[in-house]
Amino acid sequence: MDFALNPEQALYRKSLKSFVEREIIPVARDFEHSGTYPTKIVETMKELGLFGLLVPEQYGGMGADSVSFAVTFEEIARGWMGIAGILGSHSVSCWMIAAYGTDEQKVKYLPDLATGERRTGIALTEPGAGTDLQGITTTARLDGDFYVVNGTKMWITNARYADPMPVLVKTDPAAGPAHRGMSILLVDADTPGYRVAKDIPKIGYKGTESCEVVLTDARVHRDQLLGGVEGRGMQQALSALETGRINIASRAVGVAQRAYEEALQYSRDRTAFKKPIGEFQAIQLQLAEMGTRVQAARLLTYWAASRLDAGARADTESGMAKVFASETAVFCSLEAMRVHGGYGYSQEFEVERLYRDAPLMAIGEGTNDVLRTVIAKALLAGKASIE
Repeated sequence: MDFALNPEQALYRKSLKSFVEREIIPVARDFEHSGTYPTKIVETMKELGLFGLLVPEQYGGMGADSVSFAVTFEEIARGWMGIAGILGSHSVSCWMIAAYGTDEQKVKYLPDLATGERRTGIALTEPGAGTDLQGITTTARLDGDFYVVNGTKMWITNARYADPMPVLVKTDPAAGPAHRGMSILLVDADTPGYRVAKDIPKIGYKGTESCEVVLTDARVHRDQLLGGVEGRGMQQALSALETGRINIASRAVGVAQRAYEEALQYSRDRTAFKKPIGEFQAIQLQLAEMGTRVQAARLLTYWAASRLDAGARADTESGMAKVFASETAVFCSLEAMRVHGGYGYSQEFEVERLYRDAPLMAIGEGTNDVLRTVIAKALLAGKASIE
């Protein structure tokens, strides 16, 4: 059993690490505190082909394997989790269009999405429906060749740059069960009646916007129905979320790794009672626990990603990785703050930003408590096993 990256993946990781060290880490804290949008970083990611990460090669993308996908978000989030957000929703949406779009939809969107000329996201969550996606109230009523769409979406990443924006709607609100009447529409940014209403203030996860999106009698041509068949939106969204949870787990590993690195370096540099604090057993115990959890989270995430690469269904595995890695990020960010003492509470050090970013991973792509129940049900039903 080989737990190492293959040579191609290792080289890719080295290249990414260099990019992050050179262009993201030096500016992340200042950009985050000033609210500066990372335009130059985005342009470099376009040049590196990162927007085509999950776009098939035939449409100009990288067609990356899932482990390389995980490595990408781990390394970028280690530099600044907000940058990972710009790329994350885009990549998951690209995967969904490539997996379920019609031939015409793929040709229309994927080449430009691969280069970053177009960017995208995914609009699922609503003010009254987050984890319970069947509870959405956004509707799409067919009127001739157009769907008339009405509803509001919340917490939508990349909303101000997404074109198209895949939107989960109810094309048959009376269907039972509800998921049979749900579909995804690819809404172009210039669609009349579609607008990004406002940015939502956040304690962390800066660098990328999270927005409220409103659709008021927006007319979307029936050709924009993802896959061309109604009633498959829930299935399409949930499949995409398997990849999305690998994305979140990988981001969490990156944040946890950075927290560990900051704590480790500080324990070497900071002295108390005439010796580095890393020589005190209390600090050593904290570092050992952080390092162990980070490596366990990384291996669990790579394992879940490798299951996707093997063509297996990985909803349970990706859920496990997301739960454990996100809890590790929360734990390590707090422990790093404790190692830093009073300086950990200062905005002049990195750890306060990590501390604010980490909780999002325990909430996004399904809260950890809900995912634990999903994992348990799969185990009880014999759909997954631990062995």
